[in-house]
Amino acid sequence: MTSKANTVDDYISELTDERKIIIEKLRNCIKSNLPKGFEEGIQYGMIGYFVPHKIYPNGYHCNPKEPLPFMNIASQKNSVNVYHMGLYAKKDLYDWFVTEYSKQFSKKLDIGKSCIRFKNEAAIPFEILAELIQKITVDEWISIYENTIKK
Repeated sequence: MTSKANTVDDYISELTDERKIIIEKLRNCIKSNLPKGFEEGIQYGMIGYFVPHKIYPNGYHCNPKEPLPFMNIASQKNSVNVYHMGLYAKKDLYDWFVTEYSKQFSKKLDIGKSCIRFKNEAAIPFEILAELIQKITVDEWISIYENTIKK
């Protein structure tokens, strides 16, 4: 479900009351732990966290007019999703996240290459997400992107 919202507040206002609460909690977790330099906005119809053009003028190789994406959160039909490009680009980070999640939750993690799907709020590992968010700085993300993804 892609939103046509132009601002984060507009995106959140489109959600059901239950989803607003979850998305706001995720948003607060991200904003409280996001390293300096990343910015928040709407990207790809979701709430996005990205490296702005003022820091990385080249932008995203798929569309250089877009700033370099890092994370997104989205309310989908059956889940709330967190997209973290670092999980896609760094296998050791992916493995760390899966291991940490399994230590706290008995239910199997619903995860793709960069997408983590949560069907209920009780399964969202806010503390682990906070740690994950802090693990990559803007400069590190640019380096990882240039050396791993942009080839």
